Amino acid sequence: MYSILKLWIASVMMLSSMLCAAQIKNAKTETVKIYGNCGMCEKTIEKAGNLKRVASVDWDKDTQMAVITYDAKKTNQAEILKRIALAGYDSDSFLAPDDVYANLHGCCQYDRVKKSESVADVPFTELVDHEVNQDVDQMTPVFNYYFDLKDALVRTNGATAADKSKALLSAINNVKMDKISMKEHKVWMNVLKDLQEDATQISSTKDVEKQRKSFISLSRNMYELMKASKTVNPVYYQHCPMADGGKGANWLSKEKEIKNPYYGSKMMSCGKVVETIK
Repeated sequence: MYSILKLWIASVMMLSSMLCAAQIKNAKTETVKIYGNCGMCEKTIEKAGNLKRVASVDWDKDTQMAVITYDAKKTNQAEILKRIALAGYDSDSFLAPDDVYANLHGCCQYDRVKKSESVADVPFTELVDHEVNQDVDQMTPVFNYYFDLKDALVRTNGATAADKSKALLSAINNVKMDKISMKEHKVWMNVLKDLQEDATQISSTKDVEKQRKSFISLSRNMYELMKASKTVNPVYYQHCPMADGGKGANWLSKEKEIKNPYYGSKMMSCGKVVETIK
């Protein structure tokens, strides 16, 4: 009796999925692998990927394969897999945020098979990069607080640098990943953890030398993010060969004129522009 009931439920769910897919115009169907373990995973994956009259996802827990049907004029495979990744489930194109994965139920924590730091085999240039409607650009506050932090270090003001870094951390944590472009998402998943750690380190001390040490890696990751984002005005990537004990270090600036955040008034003009980001 129990087996018959299970079969009936499975049949109803399959029929429901087929009916949902049948309602989608300009339908395109693809099969992709999405990592997961159980029935609970199935519910979460399908709920995250489904979009009424736009996209339908039917995931099989035994094969870890999903049949995705979508309106090719309104979305694409990448957008669907991105939503599923944000719900905690890796595919070969997008990795779930570590903290979201960690919060999955124990039975849902599948073995993670990372092929790269953020995406695997699907180049973003081959996909339609739909712009996401958004009232506020997600990255602008992050960049603005970074520049404020840089200016505080130029002035060798540890207290202000700590405050600006705290505001930067808040801006980072407030980024809504479902409202950034796929190109930004690719980089964001790579740099998020490091950005948070560096901003936390800088905000937790007023020692300018310690802040400047963390600012080196913060700037490196911010550069990668800036390159993936659209900028209204040119941004200058600048280099000081003397920083970091002679190893050299870079930073980003809205002004072409060199104002060194690693030495301040001691060597204000030490450095040069190595790249202009437009």
